[in-house]
Parts: sequence; C-alpha cells; structure tokens
Amino acid sequence: MDAPPADPPPAIAPDLAAMARDLFEELRAAHHDGTGITRETYGAGETAAMRRIEAIARSAGLDCAWDAAANLRISLPGTDPALPAAACGSHLDSVPQGGNFDGAAGVIAGLLALLEARRGPPLHRTLHLFVMRGEESAWYGRPYLGSSALFGRFDPAWLDLPCLRDPALTLRAAMRREGADTEAVAAGARLLDPATLSHFVELHIEQGPVMVARGVPVGLVSGIRGNHRHPAARCTGEAAHSGAVPRWLRRDAVLGAADFAMRLDASWRTLLERGEDLVMTFGIFTTDPKEHAMTRVPGECRFTLEYRSESERTLDDFLALAEAEAADVGRERRVRIDLGPGVRTPPAVMDPGLLGHARALCRSAGIPHEVLASGAGHDAAIFANAGVPAAMVFVRNEHGSHNPAEAMEFGDFLTGAAVLRSVLLTGAEAIGR
Repeated sequence: MDAPPADPPPAIAPDLAAMARDLFEELRAAHHDGTGITRETYGAGETAAMRRIEAIARSAGLDCAWDAAANLRISLPGTDPALPAAACGSHLDSVPQGGNFDGAAGVIAGLLALLEARRGPPLHRTLHLFVMRGEESAWYGRPYLGSSALFGRFDPAWLDLPCLRDPALTLRAAMRREGADTEAVAAGARLLDPATLSHFVELHIEQGPVMVARGVPVGLVSGIRGNHRHPAARCTGEAAHSGAVPRWLRRDAVLGAADFAMRLDASWRTLLERGEDLVMTFGIFTTDPKEHAMTRVPGECRFTLEYRSESERTLDDFLALAEAEAADVGRERRVRIDLGPGVRTPPAVMDPGLLGHARALCRSAGIPHEVLASGAGHDAAIFANAGVPAAMVFVRNEHGSHNPAEAMEFGDFLTGAAVLRSVLLTGAEAIGR
C-alpha cells in the first residue's frame, strides 16, 4: 500500500548549495593522490576530512563530540529530550585511488540538513549526523568498523588485523594514532543505544549503472545485500614439468580452480533464472610469481571468492553449493580446493514505512525515482540490523564507484539531499516513532 501524500521537499538554500560545492572541491584538492582520492581508514586523511566537517558544524553553532571509536557526532538539540533523535550519516574514508563522492556525499548531505534546520524554528526532536570511521574494507579487510563499534558489535580480534597496504601497521595502532580508545572498543560496550534513535537515513551515490541506464536521478533502497567472503582460498595440486607430464597424470591447480570457478558461474546463472538475488566474484586469481613459469604445471593457485545476496538463505545455500563443487572438482582433477575461513556480513532490510514515505515525497515533488536493492554495503545496514528503522537515498552516478571517474551531477546531489532532509525531519512521524 502506498504511503499517504507528503509535502514536497523544499530545495536546498542557494548559499548552502554553494558551500557544498566548494566543500566537495576542497576535499578533492586535499586528498587527491595524483590519480584518485585516497583517505585511509583510521588514517590522517580520514581524520583531516572529519575535522573539516567538524569545523563547519562548530562555526554554525552545532554540537560536536567524538566517541571511543573516534566517530564524530554532530547534533542539533531539540526542545524535547525525551523524544528519540532522528539521525543521518555516512563515512569519509575511501578505497585507494577512489572517487570524490563515495561516502562524502552522504556526510555533506547530512551536514546541509542540520545547517538548514538550525536556521528554522526550534525542533522538538534532536537531529544527529554521524560521520563514521572505516566503512571501507579495502584497508583492513573488514567494513563498518566505526558503525559496528557504535552498537557494541566490534570484534576485539579485528584490532590485530594488519593494514593490507602496510602489514607492519595494525588496526589497533592506527585507531590509537587517530584518537580512539581501543580498550573501550574491545570491551564491547555500546557507544550508542539504538532505542535513543527514531530512525536513520543515509544518502550515497549509486555504485552501479542502474540509475544512469534508466535515467532517474534518485534511488530509494529496499535492502542492502549481505556477503560471504573467502579471502584466502586456494587450490593445491602438484607442480610438474609442462612437457613431461601427460594430461591424465597432471594435478593442475590452475585448471582445478578454473573448473571450480566456471561451475559456480553456471550455478549463478541458474539461480538468477529462478529469481534468486545473487552476485558472485572471483576478485583475485593467481599463482605465486616466485614460482610460476611458462614451462611449469602450477602446483598452487590462490584466489578470493565473494558472493552477495539480500537473502540469508541464498548465502547459506550458495556456501553449501561451493563446498560441494570444491569437493567434486577435487576428486575429478586430483587437487584440493580449500575455501579457507569465511567472513560473513548479514543483509539488511530498509524500513518499509520509511521507504513508502520517501516514495510519497518524491511523487509529490515530481522527482523521477526508482526503488532498487543496494549491491554494495553501507553503514545503514548496521543501523538496521541493530533495530533502528533505516532508509537510504541513492544519487545517480556515472562510471560506477571505487574509481577516480565517479561522476555525480551536482544537481542530482541537491535533489537527493532535499529528499534526505525531508525523510530525516518527517520520517519519525510517518512511521509512528
């Protein structure tokens, strides 16, 4: 059932729009590495970007505080502290040589919402903007570090993870360097009680091609895919001379791994034809450069495997399928396929009431929009799975994401920011919170 009609979201004030444009350019200039944007998780660039957001907020009279995980919370206090607060937010770390809008668009949109609300009459409900640490998994292999700490879901074992770009640096050392209290985080205490929030909304660029292909500037997210990752999978066979060993006596690790990959690809297609939601990727596929040679049958092939779905059942079923195919290929090829330890991130469902309200807002303003699932992960998933009603607004973005060519149109951003602000300010009443 459609939500009742809603007042159209007012446009972002021109002076705030100009400030946002300048802020995007400032962040680009400060963190361009010669190819793209690099802001390392719990690194100096991430902290500097957060400090810049904090400076703007403080100068406008907003409250700012840092928690034990070094997340930044910006607040506009309401007149009724008994009401749960409405919240928004995103992240400022990036992948190496990434784009200028991934994460930053959500933070800047949230900042605009609080700055605009600060100019109006006092609100009954407090507003929060969370600028969260370490959403990207590119640096330590784990996403959602800051938001996980918010809700006491930070695994203390993560503190010993090495930086994937600098193995001598652990996450613990990086967090301490940037001001986090790692002992408090490791203790697992919640830094935020989910009951104190009415709802959470996040704006983000779409990281795929759907909205550009369909010509819609705004997307409304129905759910966020969870994933199961195998970062240290390998196929082990037996090294041999390429000219001396016939096919029937070979134990070729590359062909074994390739056979495994193609079988899973065929199963993926079958599952899609049955209507299942699934994406699958072999992101790394390599032999040891110290050992491989044109004249050597490879004895080992290392690879990574990741699969994502909105459905927990689909993730479980695909894991069972992968294990069965690994055993079958192993018997046929006389190799051993070991998927290694898995890393699981559960899917999340966005709140149907907030989704319906956002659709009503877009309809009332005549904003072309599309409801779609997010294939990429976002901090909103952590809020949703902690029991906070959550919503996401996507902004059209050409050339995908996690690359320097991200191309969000500024007009699309302002439209999405206006929708975010309206959901932030009116979403609680729309869902009876």
